[in-house]
Amino acid sequence: MTTATPTTLRLPAQPPAFDALGPAESRRAVHRRCRYLCQGRGRPVLKVGSGDSILGTTQFTFVEFFAGGGMARAGLGDSWRCLFANDFDQKKVSTYEANWGAGDIKNGDVASLTLADLPSTSVDLAWASFPCQDLSLAGGYRGLGGERDNAQTRSGTFWPFWKLMRGLVQTDRAPRTIVLENVYGCLTSHGGKDFAAIAAVLADADYRFGAAVINASHFVPQSRPRVFFIAVRKSEAVPGSLVAPGPQAGWHPTALNNAHAGMPLKAKRNWVWWDIALPALRTRMFSDILENIPTGVRWHTPAHTQYLLELMTPLHREKVARAMSLGRRMVGTIYRRTRPDENGTKRQRAEVRFDEIAGCLRTPAGGSSRQTILVVEGKKVRSRLLSPREAARLMRLSDAYQLPERYNDAYHVCGDGVCVPVVRHLAERLLEPLLRENGAGELAAAE
Repeated sequence: MTTATPTTLRLPAQPPAFDALGPAESRRAVHRRCRYLCQGRGRPVLKVGSGDSILGTTQFTFVEFFAGGGMARAGLGDSWRCLFANDFDQKKVSTYEANWGAGDIKNGDVASLTLADLPSTSVDLAWASFPCQDLSLAGGYRGLGGERDNAQTRSGTFWPFWKLMRGLVQTDRAPRTIVLENVYGCLTSHGGKDFAAIAAVLADADYRFGAAVINASHFVPQSRPRVFFIAVRKSEAVPGSLVAPGPQAGWHPTALNNAHAGMPLKAKRNWVWWDIALPALRTRMFSDILENIPTGVRWHTPAHTQYLLELMTPLHREKVARAMSLGRRMVGTIYRRTRPDENGTKRQRAEVRFDEIAGCLRTPAGGSSRQTILVVEGKKVRSRLLSPREAARLMRLSDAYQLPERYNDAYHVCGDGVCVPVVRHLAERLLEPLLRENGAGELAAAE
């Protein structure tokens, strides 16, 4: 498949083959491989150091909280074995089970979990993409709240999760590494106090840690900046090659540096500026991920497309006019947002971009949260919603990945997840080298 360039936009002749779960495979093959690797079937697993090995390759262990549809698991890949997962949303749990099999994930509030639910020995990684609503503008920046608050915010579910982590530390089962993922707003919510609170509990639990802002646009045509805390037990050796002398321009923007400056002194002493290699330049464009025949959505009526155009300010209508004047197919994306007009009155606006990158996927709380595609071909302008499969491709999920049947459910699973290749990059460039340094890099002898 030939990808389009930013100046010559066109749809691909065939839907792209995504390999987030491995090479292009049939759905049955994906399920068979997941059951074999992730549920311990097949040959016995031989424990080596802090990682397990299967069929002669190292396999690390992990638990994941707020697991959603298992996108962290997809990104970690075959080198990792899930020992426990949790989410409270039934549609996400059902999606997780459809793709990874039943048995690993427990449906329920994280506050209802106990240490007895978790593995009896230390795992290599605990991953938590805890709720972001109250750390973002959409949630009014209500923040994490306090650990002992009677009524917690949705993002405040971090605290019952951390109670479990603290319990594992106290019972000599501390995860060797912890990764926390959340929205960019966690750097500034409550004037940086939420960021400082997370840093403080990591330091108090005897972890060295750092944070990085990674935009999914490095890997997929979607603007999706996220903050990742990466923590490692102080007892684990950290290779010098993984540590930078100070902030890196690619991963540590001004907002992160300001959040670091506001941390308590003990947390600063435990801080690490992680040296994460930059990925290869992305070549896949937004138009490359579109379905030739979209599934689960229909093209809008001309009247509805005209309605969207009328919601645009002159600036955005001019963008459409320029696209029409080019005489070739141009593909853009639209989000509806509430903006003040010239009199200060809040109005709904449609904002379009033609830069071959999608806006950040969100959960479909309303019409403004669902992304619309605008296709311009000369004087012909058409619009429709982004399809569920296209949303999955923007997260770099395989086309074999099973999505919920209902549109909003499928969009919710994708919009509330973590981008698969970002997880893989962190695993390959940071987590796996770090764990191998501590004895998990040996290979098991094949039978």
